[in-house]
Amino acid sequence: KCNGDWVLPKGRVESNEDIRDTALREVLEESGVKAEIIKYIGMAHYTYVNSKGNKTVYKTVHWYLMKTNNMESIPQKKEGFIEATFVHMDKVLDLVKYDDERKIIDKALFLIRNKF
Repeated sequence: KCNGDWVLPKGRVESNEDIRDTALREVLEESGVKAEIIKYIGMAHYTYVNSKGNKTVYKTVHWYLMKTNNMESIPQKKEGFIEATFVHMDKVLDLVKYDDERKIIDKALFLIRNKF
């Protein structure tokens, strides 16, 4: 949970990473959970105005279905995350605020229900 909203982990690709490595690192950093990628779900494109309000930022986020054996999560407080938790798949859509994250979660739920 960040700034009052439940969000999925995401972040910037570092110079020595590919997008899969970035996804795994961001999940670990933001939730404290070491995960394993099962399948690529898709991408979403975002635009937003930077914090100074003088520039439009274009961002592409790649999403992966992941699994873990660890159900204990720790929020990354220095980045503004106040809570990190696992949510039952029947309840997750009730918590998500943003439409693009809802679409990705819908795809993930479809993959899970159909055994990937």
